Amino acid sequence: MRIVPAGPGDIADAGRVHAEAWQESHRAFCSEAFVAQHTAKRQAAYLSDKLAQGAQLYLLKLDGRAAGVVSVTGSLIEDLYILPSCQNRGLGTALLRHAVRRCEGRPTLWILENNAGAERLYRREGFVPTGRRNNIADGLDEVEFELQPTEGGNLNVHR
Repeated sequence: MRIVPAGPGDIADAGRVHAEAWQESHRAFCSEAFVAQHTAKRQAAYLSDKLAQGAQLYLLKLDGRAAGVVSVTGSLIEDLYILPSCQNRGLGTALLRHAVRRCEGRPTLWILENNAGAERLYRREGFVPTGRRNNIADGLDEVEFELQPTEGGNLNVHR
């Protein structure tokens, strides 16, 4: 496993990973038509725009193939996705820890309130809800999480 910075030449791979993982994670609560809109091409354009706006983009490669993606903008971690076939192997944890180390200031992220798997990961790594919420759709909010310092005042960053 390697985590590498992604540039314009990696956008197609990043978009493919993002689309496949996003579709799988949203299939249970989004319409089939809405899920189908999130193609690899569309997600690649989204990630390309993020790069152009100054985000850092990273790919997790497993056996030379892209298996995960994450973006960091300042202290905000977004777009953390692992291919469904590669989940539950610690890759999401590794990618999150990598992203945390790239943050400027205290890391924050937003998750959909119904994403129990992501919430378990983030809480296990020291993130706690801030109390801030955004309504995404009727009956569905996203919740902000922030990495909390340890008792010694250091961020819980696994280096």
